[in-house]
Amino acid sequence: MYSEWPLLSVLIWTPIIGGILVLLAGDRDPSGARKIALLFSIVTFLLTLPLYTQFNTDTHLMQFVERHSWIDAFNIEYFVGVDGISMPLILLTSFMTVIVVISAWDIIEYRVSQYMAAFLIMEGFMIGTFSSLDAILFYIFFESMLIPMFLVIDIWGGANRIYATFKFFLYTFIGSVLLLVALIYLYTQSGSFAIFDFHHLRLTLTEQILIFLAFLVAFAVKVPMWPVHTWLPDAHVEAPTGGSVILAAIMLKMGGYGFLRFSLPITPDASAELDWLIITMSLTAVVYIGFVALVQQDMKKLIAYSSIAHMGFVTLGFFVVFRIMDGDNDAQGSVLALEGGMVQMISHGFISGAMFLCVGVVYDRMHSRQIADYGGVVNTMPVFAAFMVFFAMANAGLPGTSGFVGEFMVILASFKASFWIAFLAATTLILGAAYTLWMIKRVIFGEIANDNVRALTDINRREFLFLSILAIAVLALGLWPDPLVKVMHPTIENLLNHIATSKL
Repeated sequence: MYSEWPLLSVLIWTPIIGGILVLLAGDRDPSGARKIALLFSIVTFLLTLPLYTQFNTDTHLMQFVERHSWIDAFNIEYFVGVDGISMPLILLTSFMTVIVVISAWDIIEYRVSQYMAAFLIMEGFMIGTFSSLDAILFYIFFESMLIPMFLVIDIWGGANRIYATFKFFLYTFIGSVLLLVALIYLYTQSGSFAIFDFHHLRLTLTEQILIFLAFLVAFAVKVPMWPVHTWLPDAHVEAPTGGSVILAAIMLKMGGYGFLRFSLPITPDASAELDWLIITMSLTAVVYIGFVALVQQDMKKLIAYSSIAHMGFVTLGFFVVFRIMDGDNDAQGSVLALEGGMVQMISHGFISGAMFLCVGVVYDRMHSRQIADYGGVVNTMPVFAAFMVFFAMANAGLPGTSGFVGEFMVILASFKASFWIAFLAATTLILGAAYTLWMIKRVIFGEIANDNVRALTDINRREFLFLSILAIAVLALGLWPDPLVKVMHPTIENLLNHIATSKL
């Protein structure tokens, strides 16, 4: 379904142009740089709304499609479009970028224009990644978004930022090299870099397994999955608050999106053959990483490990479908698993972003993320405490919040595959509550611990604004997930039909 006007191109290039303009403005006028960044982030978000309001929920076909010849010698195209999988992630990207710009308004005082420009340019690259339908175009955007994030951590990060940025780069680079090799091989077999041409290739099981493993390394690092997760806590701890928010809320979703767009449809037999591997890695993330989170003393590191555990539900939902299909072939259960994984991705974007922002609020006042340095914050920051407790409850999967919906859908679907898979997945309801509430008890409640806590002031209007917006989003998705599920349903059903009919 081709677009009458290039909406996706406008969405990709508007924030990039905005970022360039902010850079040109320079640091001579930091206030002007902030205003330009906010203007372009809001305009980009408003421009994403027609993707939802004009989206046809009765078809699985790509919508808002633009297709132009680019590099004829290799049949590479500028080919973009969205479906029920990519469109919600683009909305999440533009939404969270506005939040990040607002959250950094008075906090970033060093190289303000470069900071704001980095996030705008990164936004354009991330939207490009989610909308690319040409493999090389996808790869270019997929890699390009790492550059601004690398700079954000390296310039505005903490004391060990050099170590964190190089670890972040090396992990992602190794995975990306294997991804490129797999894409080039698929090109030699299809004569095209169009992703949907890859979907229709009839590959042998050996070919599929090798390609699947290449995809696995690339996308598992992004999620990140156990055991290639160790870069994430370091990156989060050293990154400024805005970097942590985008890293957790958007960039981790690139891995989940890659599994849906590449691994499952291109290598369905290998995915079914190796589903035990992904399920094992996912359950390890849910259970083992949950215990690791319990012993953390740094709030950011605790939330980072929590993110790994919660993203384990995403990959579990995506690959438990093969157990359901091999068992009673319950179509409803397969749909529930994939949709649960998608809902979990969007929910995690809201909740993890909010949790990192809450840590940022108190860090800006006390310049410490150590749990032991706090205690009794509710006595001096009651409004902030209410927000942090709410987001902590959502992180623990409280019914009525978005944190409950996706995990509950995946657990229900897992029961159709195996009681033990569902049982191990359900331990997150205990572990998540344990490490989250343990942190809240030590930070928020009790008597005022020290003079630094006694001197804290409650949140200002700017902080109240972005925390309120995120709280509304978490409640809205938790109480009424149907608008999101309705959008993705035809695409998920079509993906499952493709997997079923493409298997050797």
